[in-house]
Amino acid sequence: MKNTQVLLRNRPTGEPSETDFEVVETEIPSPGPGQVLVRAHFLSLDPYMRGRMSDAKSYAKPVALGEVMEGATVGEVVESNDPRFGEGDLVAGSKGWQRFSVADGDALRKVDTGIAPLSTYTGLLGMPGLTAWVGLEDIGQPKPGETVVVSAASGAVGQVAGQIAKARGARVIGVAGGQAKCDFVVKELCFDACLDHRGDLDAQLDKACPDGIDVYWENVGGKTQHAVFPRFRDFGRMVMCGMISQYNTAPGADTSKAEPGPNLGAVVRKRLRIQGFIVFDTGWQRYGRFLAEMDGMIRAGQLKWKEDVVEGLERAPRAFIGLLRGENFGKLVVKI
Repeated sequence: MKNTQVLLRNRPTGEPSETDFEVVETEIPSPGPGQVLVRAHFLSLDPYMRGRMSDAKSYAKPVALGEVMEGATVGEVVESNDPRFGEGDLVAGSKGWQRFSVADGDALRKVDTGIAPLSTYTGLLGMPGLTAWVGLEDIGQPKPGETVVVSAASGAVGQVAGQIAKARGARVIGVAGGQAKCDFVVKELCFDACLDHRGDLDAQLDKACPDGIDVYWENVGGKTQHAVFPRFRDFGRMVMCGMISQYNTAPGADTSKAEPGPNLGAVVRKRLRIQGFIVFDTGWQRYGRFLAEMDGMIRAGQLKWKEDVVEGLERAPRAFIGLLRGENFGKLVVKI
């Protein structure tokens, strides 16, 4: 048996193409002292990976050309030189777009499929879910009776953020693209309403949020942010999680025709809090608290999820391109 890997071959300008990646077959690595050989079952595809394809300065190192694309996986231990792990143990870690990988034992954590299926540790119980929890704990802090708006509400982070806010007593309004996604957000995730950003978003927000907005979970930027911003109530909070509408904008591109940004004078007048965050800063140190709360919500029937599963590692590049276009419905996962 060989190892399958997806390498980064080019740094894309604007939208990535499948030629920016290369699928190769290599030898299966052997673990050294204190290391573990893992066979991945599922790979998480997430918007942040677009930033790793660029060599622009960021909070994390870019993927080097010719190296395996970065990404979180869940799988099983095949061989272990760490006494904490045995053959067959199910583990999560960040070892990239590949079937087999070697990891230090300290970089892995065992997962409990008695809480939820293995694949959820790439989404609901992995980095996206933890991101939702941290952003609300530290910045959004929704209170009972407040109105929370969540963009990309059917996506990996949005669906969890909205359900946590709902469990904490807030009135939650989602924003998504298309009737099918909006129906899912309301009927399955139990948001109070979901607005289709392809329609007249201003009119929809006026109807759904007549008294204004207290918390806005930002995943997309662009016209959704423009519509939400003037509707903030005093002391509103904007959780800056992502701006996927801008991820494929090439450096130096002509932005003269782009919509102007919101009038930030309102930040002072309304005493708004706008804060970005990176889950890797403090999130994993609190993973135990997060997992306990998610376990409780699942057992209480307060937490549901949807996955968009792609079969085969070789299809990961095309699926990732579709993710940046908004083609996925739910957490995008590759079944390896």
